[in-house]
Amino acid sequence: MSGTARGAVGLVYDAGALVAAERNDPWFWALHRRALERGVVPVVPTPVLAQVWRGAGQHAVSALLQGCRTEPLDAPDAWAAGAALGQSRTSDVVDACIVVTALRRGDAVATSDRADLERLAVGLRARLSIIDV
Repeated sequence: MSGTARGAVGLVYDAGALVAAERNDPWFWALHRRALERGVVPVVPTPVLAQVWRGAGQHAVSALLQGCRTEPLDAPDAWAAGAALGQSRTSDVVDACIVVTALRRGDAVATSDRADLERLAVGLRARLSIIDV
């Protein structure tokens, strides 16, 4: 799969994952460590970063991002996210960007927002692998 080593499934983090990092959630940090040990560099779409980032005091998020790759939203993904919103009749742009990114890459999503992401995936007639955080 794209962006992974040794055939490992990739991982996309949503805002809930970054919040779990900020709360120093031990389960989430273990998930992150396991991903890195498998050679998987988790992806944080830039709209997720914008949704969560509030400034220099977010030391845990800063530490997490050191082991991640931020991925910008380009025009084709923006169009796909907008189409996903229309097809699912939802309105959360960041959620749509997460789903589009994960589906394009063939990655799982670490999220605290399973229901909304599933609704978007169903609207796209796609299967999305979700890890609850």
